[in-house]
Amino acid sequence: MDKSKCFFAVDLGATSGRTVVGTISDGKVEIEEVTRFANNLIETGGHFYWDIYALYFEIIRGLKVVAKQGVEITSIGIDTWGVDFVCIGDDGALLRNPLAYRDPHTFGAMEEYFSNVVSKEEIYQITGIQFMNFNSLFQLYAMKRDGNSALKNAAQILFVPDALSWMLTGKAICEYTIASTSQMLDPRTKDLDNKLLESVGLSRDKFGKMVSPGYQIGTLTEEVQKMTGLGAIPVIAVAGHDTGSAVAAVPASNEKFAYLSSGTWSLMGIEAKDAIINDLSYDRNFTNEGGIEGTTRFLKNICGMWLLERCRKEWGDSAPSDYGTLLGEAMKVTAFQSLINPDDDMFANPSNMQEAIKQYCSETGQHVPEGYAEICRCIFDSLALRYRQVFGYLQEMASFPIETLHIIGGGSLNDYLNQFTANSTGVTVLAGPQECTALGNIMIQAKAAGLVDGIFDMRKLIANSVALKRFEPQDKALWDAAYEKYLKVIK
Repeated sequence: MDKSKCFFAVDLGATSGRTVVGTISDGKVEIEEVTRFANNLIETGGHFYWDIYALYFEIIRGLKVVAKQGVEITSIGIDTWGVDFVCIGDDGALLRNPLAYRDPHTFGAMEEYFSNVVSKEEIYQITGIQFMNFNSLFQLYAMKRDGNSALKNAAQILFVPDALSWMLTGKAICEYTIASTSQMLDPRTKDLDNKLLESVGLSRDKFGKMVSPGYQIGTLTEEVQKMTGLGAIPVIAVAGHDTGSAVAAVPASNEKFAYLSSGTWSLMGIEAKDAIINDLSYDRNFTNEGGIEGTTRFLKNICGMWLLERCRKEWGDSAPSDYGTLLGEAMKVTAFQSLINPDDDMFANPSNMQEAIKQYCSETGQHVPEGYAEICRCIFDSLALRYRQVFGYLQEMASFPIETLHIIGGGSLNDYLNQFTANSTGVTVLAGPQECTALGNIMIQAKAAGLVDGIFDMRKLIANSVALKRFEPQDKALWDAAYEKYLKVIK
């Protein structure tokens, strides 16, 4: 391995973004944040848009910083949230800012599409993707229905990470992992499905060439080189979907693991060789998204720390602002006296989260939690039990025994919930790394540069670089009894 190589990662989330430099040296990887910035939704004319130009500006700003510092970067990779896309005209100009997945134009569009165009069952059989009203398929349907002028005049449609790479290189591609979030990709053919494209008035040639993570898209244009002071640096298609990059960084030693990407949302799944599309996965609304090296991320979205984030805003000064103090108070509360299904519709976006939790407990004949400590404990107990339920589904559908659960992302720092999750699922939990998305992005670039050979070589290097925390299951009888109670409550 070379003494040291540096890679530039752009990691864009739905509320903020950052640029990061990852350095690989002596069999380890280190990351350093270069810039951090807000990703603001723009509301105008009754719609919500992303500011693609502002994001491009921030990427250029980050590149200028590393150029000024004299950092020699080997390549650049961009990952973002899923489903959203940019329309480009035949003159190579962007046709306005892209609509955001939070835009209300898709409300009811999914049900309308099922009734008028293609049935729900057929879409799932083709794509294996879980149903969400903001998936690209339903966005495109709503845009076509409403006579959206950008869509009408689009010569090309590029998903957000591919659009930003195109702005840097002038080369248009369609990266596999981000395309898989659209609900238009068939994981068997590994390409966009013609029937679904035609159902929204599109043809395959509107989208770039399908490429896998690790593909070199092109090099920085002369315009970008001049602006940044950098040379013709390659831009690599990483796992463009941020969860794809995050799962690439799970420091597992073999394939017998499940992962829990823990944050505002919790994403629990396995890495499968092929898509799992059957009646059971359809009934349980599991999704099959593209992973690296041809794998499938078979997973389920679970409501995560959104519940607690909302409650903390509502509590304001009436609860401890220090997170450790708040959790310490919650742990003094009697366990399992109040349980909820975190994925119940009433918790999706209530006007008052505390009241919604209290109402759920009242309606299910349980102790109604009072005060921040009891509500916090209710959330933690319930999340751990929901994880057990979904983990059980994964055990049932996986083609291999699941021996370990890796918790990655911001939630990997939550020792109480990590221990609860080990107790509840009955398997060893390994927590870390927190910075999984940026690490996965960088490791895919490192693979493209020939520094690592494959997925488990990447993961071994990450495992050498971060300290993982281990949590072993405890109190089996207590958690088994709590799970029985949970199942009765959620019925």
